[in-house]
Amino acid sequence: MPYLSVQDLSIHYEIEGNGKPIIILHGMGNNSQSWKKQLAGLSDSNTVIAWDAPGYGKSSDPKEELTEFWQFADVLKGFIEALNYKSVILLGHSMGSAIALDFCYRFPELVDNLIISDATRGAAALSVEENQKKLAARLNNINTLDPKEIAAKRVKELLSPNPDPEVKKEAERIMSQVRPMGYRSVAYSLFHLDQMNMLSSITTRTLVICGELDKATPVSESEIFHRHIKNSVLVIIPETGHLCYQEDPNSFNRIVLDFLN
Repeated sequence: MPYLSVQDLSIHYEIEGNGKPIIILHGMGNNSQSWKKQLAGLSDSNTVIAWDAPGYGKSSDPKEELTEFWQFADVLKGFIEALNYKSVILLGHSMGSAIALDFCYRFPELVDNLIISDATRGAAALSVEENQKKLAARLNNINTLDPKEIAAKRVKELLSPNPDPEVKKEAERIMSQVRPMGYRSVAYSLFHLDQMNMLSSITTRTLVICGELDKATPVSESEIFHRHIKNSVLVIIPETGHLCYQEDPNSFNRIVLDFLN
């Protein structure tokens, strides 16, 4: 199991294949384990690396909660430097897209292509009251519920109405691994998230993907990213929810490879 020391953290990652590096950044309720089908399906002509963000999976917890996505992006920069890559393809899902966008905005020379899937605008998409309520609910869940209860409650909202039972079971298994430090760090970072002013400055070639039936970050949100990022294309995956890459990995992988080729 590979690990890298970055800042004062131990960052775990999964790696497959050889070729141009694709770095995958998971969402709030996930970790590198949810990207098995991409590690297999994208690695014929690429090195595919799925990290565990600070406080997630097998990576260590930060000493204190992170509160902004630029902090995650700074860890990502150290991670990429430790891998000795001059530039990479970034693929971020949900909150991972917020990390990818911040990174691409500040370090454009390190990003060859940007892929954001089921991207979130965080606070920018909510009223002040809605944003405060979401933060309070997330903190209450992680502070009072067992992670298995959070997974049982949340996963059904992240999938299409009639998901494959095996996909649902695997999504719940992975989400039940969330830890307070990581989950709270993302909750605070989403509460502070507003990247609208940086989107028009991003000139990196960008692919925006969204599940047609995504309830967490609907297609209308991805359309906003597509409109604001000049050099972007938008692709919708039919009959999938927020976890479109788990529900229809073949379509997801094909869309990514078509874009890169």
